[in-house]
Amino acid sequence: MTALRRHRALDATWSSRPGFRGWFSTVNHSDLGRMFLATSFFFFLVGGILAMLIRAQLATADSAFAGPEIYSQIFTMHGTIMMFLFAIPTFEGLAIYLLPKMLGTRDLAFPRLTAYGYWCYAFGGTMLLVSLLLGIAPDGGWFMYPPLTGAIYSPGINTDFWLIGITFVEISAICAAVEFTVSILKYRAPGMSLDKMPIFAWYALVTSLMILTGFPPLILGSILLEVERAFGLPFFQADLGGDSLLWQHLFWLFGHPEVYIIFLPAAGVISTILPVMARTTLLGYGWIVASAVALAFLSFGLWVHHMFTTGIPHMGLAFFSAASTLVAVPTGVQVFAWIGTLWKGRPELHLPMLHLLGFLFTFVIGGLTGVMVAVVPFDWQAHDTAFITAHLHYVLFGGFVFPILAGIYYWLPLFTGRTRFFKLGEMAFVLIFLGFHGTFLAMHWVGLMGQRRRIDTYDVETGWSTINLISSVSSFIMAIGLAMVLVDIILHVYVALRGRRDPWKSGTLEWAMMAPPPAYNFASLPRVTSRAPLPDISGLANRLARGEGYLGNRPAVRRETLAVDISSGQPDYLVVYPGNTALPIVFAAVTGLFFLSLLIKFYWLTPLAVLGMMVLALVWVWRLGAREDSGLQEIGHGDRVPMAGETSRSPGWWGSAFLLVANGTFFGSLLFGYAFLWTVAPGWPPSQWLEPSVAETIAVTGGALVAVGAMRIAARHNRRGGRGLSSTVIALMGTLAVAAAIATMLHRMPSAGSHAYAATLFVLGSYVLFHAILCALMQANLFARIVAGYTSPHRRAEFAIVALWADYLAVIAAIGVAAAQIPGMLA
Repeated sequence: MTALRRHRALDATWSSRPGFRGWFSTVNHSDLGRMFLATSFFFFLVGGILAMLIRAQLATADSAFAGPEIYSQIFTMHGTIMMFLFAIPTFEGLAIYLLPKMLGTRDLAFPRLTAYGYWCYAFGGTMLLVSLLLGIAPDGGWFMYPPLTGAIYSPGINTDFWLIGITFVEISAICAAVEFTVSILKYRAPGMSLDKMPIFAWYALVTSLMILTGFPPLILGSILLEVERAFGLPFFQADLGGDSLLWQHLFWLFGHPEVYIIFLPAAGVISTILPVMARTTLLGYGWIVASAVALAFLSFGLWVHHMFTTGIPHMGLAFFSAASTLVAVPTGVQVFAWIGTLWKGRPELHLPMLHLLGFLFTFVIGGLTGVMVAVVPFDWQAHDTAFITAHLHYVLFGGFVFPILAGIYYWLPLFTGRTRFFKLGEMAFVLIFLGFHGTFLAMHWVGLMGQRRRIDTYDVETGWSTINLISSVSSFIMAIGLAMVLVDIILHVYVALRGRRDPWKSGTLEWAMMAPPPAYNFASLPRVTSRAPLPDISGLANRLARGEGYLGNRPAVRRETLAVDISSGQPDYLVVYPGNTALPIVFAAVTGLFFLSLLIKFYWLTPLAVLGMMVLALVWVWRLGAREDSGLQEIGHGDRVPMAGETSRSPGWWGSAFLLVANGTFFGSLLFGYAFLWTVAPGWPPSQWLEPSVAETIAVTGGALVAVGAMRIAARHNRRGGRGLSSTVIALMGTLAVAAAIATMLHRMPSAGSHAYAATLFVLGSYVLFHAILCALMQANLFARIVAGYTSPHRRAEFAIVALWADYLAVIAAIGVAAAQIPGMLA
């Protein structure tokens, strides 16, 4: 087969349906990456318009531009959109589009999960925008502190839009984090060991692991507050054993890592582009990777940094103040590595480089003010002023938007295959840079003069009018610059001339393909021997196009790629992807129906939506796998590997493992809330408590152990040639015993609305019960798959996946029962 014929065959196999209808069924990462980016920048436009409305309101004293209620909705939605609907989705879109190309593979690990995540993001964001258009948008601030957001002080539906909409959107983030983690660890070009990965992949990996461990606390907090508002379970009501500070702990357990979740992908963009602009290699690759990992760890020890004024004990203040200062060290390592890269190279002032220089100047200022607010006495004075708002924007705009603009201009030739013709970008940069600093330096100033944040007006006598006018005028200058960037990009896409491949003379693999890239990325996969494959392997792009790499000899009738060993990058197994399908958008729509039923209080619709999700999930997994053994597959260069389903550590196992990381963090956050309330909330321990009986304890722990043991026996029988049916049934019986015992305990426990203890224990028991039902469904599905012939001694992947979930159920069931026994042990 000639190269041209092979290209046409691969393109027919991998391409989406033509026209806009293809958007609704595509599972191709390039299409979905572009859709993510387009949607996130639409939300950026909306958030920017809201920011201009804020500055218009504050431009003059005693402004009547917007009343207090509308203003509260505007600033709440501005923060919510920028944090949840722009920053993280922009990273997701960029990573979805670039990672397979950089890693030398054809797609991400779970294409349908990528599509499902996008539609959850689009539907959830639309839900929030609808609330804004209807004038019932969230108005409690993007942080939603109770008790002001409780049912008593916010009785309307405004807060519910935030709690339910953000939880819906964060499903997308969890999906993307699982996707990226598995893809980076397992889906790379053969030979690409961990120390040869592109630096952007390291940053994406660290960020994804942070999302898996940072987002669950907020998801838990949102669920608890919504349950309190809807059903009266008193998690945050002090008179019934709750504590509003629990929300702040859960929120900032997410909120401060969130700052670095936003910064690290931008730092990955910088570490990728800066060496290219400087015509050299990145200085301190290993140190930068180590500092990114250290930054991720330290960021989880800073959440009380935002709570210095809430009455924290002095020992806690000292610890968190020291941690807040210490986090500057790994950040400084990266900054000095970037400066060193510039020093040893020959920088060229292309447009991406201008934005990187703007980042360095801006982010260093934001870092310095961050050290200032880490000092407790200063934070006590500045905490509720505009100084903090300015610091936040210096860190987030300077640390994210400038690098993202650099990345857009750097990768635009790859996206479009064109070269810039009109030179609006340089003028836009000047306006953005000057406008930004005029806006937020003035805000620092007025904050030090005492202007509080989140206010909608101020008196003339305060002396703030001139400074606020300067800030507002500067913000409109910045907005004009950003609008010029949009115009420049549109002109680039539709008017600019065709460009050459790799215009920057980079060394990473995304430039080793046609521009714009084909749907399949690589006609054959490269074998990587260094961090910069393009200059090291002569004519690599042409060799891959001719089919001289891995999978170049495979028929182009299926979507295939390779998974590799995590450490060495040696070929591990062959993966077959599913084709285009509307299942992700349908699944996301039914998921949205579940959240919408909670929002509008149509609770009769909720179980129907849950049932629909269960049916679609079974359809989702049933379509995977094969009914016959495939044996070892020839992949080129004399190597032969098994199919993914004929291994114990299949992509589904890895995806489940990292999903359980997020799941375990959610459970750990719930235990943290239980311990926190027990320690500081009034009325603990309560006068009435639930003490599991001996029979219930035996049923829970014994049933869980039976399920774990039976699943292992079933897997062993399968490997030895048996079917494992009886052992699977025994495992199912054990899981149902756990579910029955937990349901019995929930039935006889005190009323969940009577005290925060009962409410917390009810949620804890419901969590275990949910996983018992989920595990039972998985075991029943496995039984049906065995009967249908989807398993054999070689096709064993599904046993390992179900066993993993059974293990998790056993752990949380044991911990849940132990937590319920604490009051009796202390009595």
